[in-house]
Amino acid sequence: MRSSRRSLPDRFAWDSSGLRQITGGLGTLDAEIFSTIARSDSPALDATMPQLSRAADHSKLWFAIAGAMALSGRPALQRAAGRGVVTLAVTSLVTNQLAKRVRNRARPTAASVPLERRSRRLPTSNSLPSGHSASAAAFALGTGIEHGPTGLMLGGLAGLVGLSRIATGVHYPGDVIAGFGIGASIAVIGARLVPPITEHTVAVPSPSLVPATPRPRGAGVVLVVNPASGSGTGRRVLDEVRASLPEAEIVEVGDGDDIAELLQDAAGRAEVLAVAGGDGTVATAAHIAMDADLPLAVFAGGTYNHFARDLGVPTVAATVTALAEGTIQRVDVAVLNDQTVILNTASIGAYPHFVRTRTKLQHKLSRPLATAVAMTSTLRRTKPVRIRVDGRIIETSLFLLGNSLYRPSGFAPSRRIRLDDGLLDVRVLEVGHRFALTRLLGSLATGRLERSPLYHEMQVPQFSFTAVDDPVVVAHDGEIGETYREATFRVAYRALPVYAPAPRRGR
Repeated sequence: MRSSRRSLPDRFAWDSSGLRQITGGLGTLDAEIFSTIARSDSPALDATMPQLSRAADHSKLWFAIAGAMALSGRPALQRAAGRGVVTLAVTSLVTNQLAKRVRNRARPTAASVPLERRSRRLPTSNSLPSGHSASAAAFALGTGIEHGPTGLMLGGLAGLVGLSRIATGVHYPGDVIAGFGIGASIAVIGARLVPPITEHTVAVPSPSLVPATPRPRGAGVVLVVNPASGSGTGRRVLDEVRASLPEAEIVEVGDGDDIAELLQDAAGRAEVLAVAGGDGTVATAAHIAMDADLPLAVFAGGTYNHFARDLGVPTVAATVTALAEGTIQRVDVAVLNDQTVILNTASIGAYPHFVRTRTKLQHKLSRPLATAVAMTSTLRRTKPVRIRVDGRIIETSLFLLGNSLYRPSGFAPSRRIRLDDGLLDVRVLEVGHRFALTRLLGSLATGRLERSPLYHEMQVPQFSFTAVDDPVVVAHDGEIGETYREATFRVAYRALPVYAPAPRRGR
């Protein structure tokens, strides 16, 4: 009795034949779609497709867009441009050196394409996949990973570039689809290897605005200013305030004067306490203003003026405008052990040294590279301290605590969008582990610091630690502070009324 089952070779032959039928059918469909697009009588395609296809030659179009994004001055767009260019470069290498060698496919016959629409020169390389399409998808998706709106717009442009390769007769639709798939895949893999920088997404209530009397000439304002602050910035502020607010009382800090005593005395007769100086001086004034239940006006008179910048009053004119319009916001302050007011940041270990080193290097190196070099220098030269947090001992050389949430994430924060979110931003690098420096630098180089087990980032309303060995020095707002065995930081939620411009949508 014969078996009705086919032999193993017969089944393989059937499977192979079936596969050939499927691929043959797809090839026929591919050619028919190409023919339909190529033969279409469209003045719009005739006018736009050749120019767009030539613009994408050698990725000139994408490099031009990346250059414009880099010159925009917006960090998110600059990061997106960098990721897009790197993704495009990797994709071009993979497409031309690997993918085009997998299967030989001849270019389509361009005889059916209208003469005015044909490519000026027919490429001689393998048709499958389309290198133009792969580069277009890589750049569009690469930028979109860092900046979604830009990536969405470039995605449409990438699609048109793919269409131009079909319309000008140099690629089949299947070539374009394969190119898109390669570019998109490399962009997704890149996002896994080097995750994009993410911003905080904490929901924050609307700003707390306080009705105030407009003071266009400075009536009731008492300003305490150190003319020598900020390497002479204080003197310039003094002159500008005198010209802009003629009715304001101005108290100059002289040699040997105690600025805290002068601020305390000024608060006794002021309706608005104003201060011009660096962040440490402004923090002292904020403490006195809260105790006296007075609004504060800040004039940026120091070297960095982080608080004034994030508040939206980086210039004398901005503060004068806020006084004239009578716009006051209530913002948060951080309080250390219910005694010391912190407006910007507090740190232990060598964070101040890290910031100074990185700032010097940024004039010569990119910010990520400057951060890596500064971190290496700091961790090698600094003796770590041990602190106990929630019952766990952490050995650290770099510890930062911020008043309100800073951007971007990672260990190089630069600015705040809001000063009234009710949270402390705590960032800690652990060094008490084997090969800690190598592991941290590797995480930093690949953009995965936030995922490293040696890096901790918390957003909390209160944070405490206990020094395990000797008491530690807590620096804050650019000043070297006191030593503490135990330190507790908490948020005084919207406790400080301060003159600032009315918040814009999105601030």
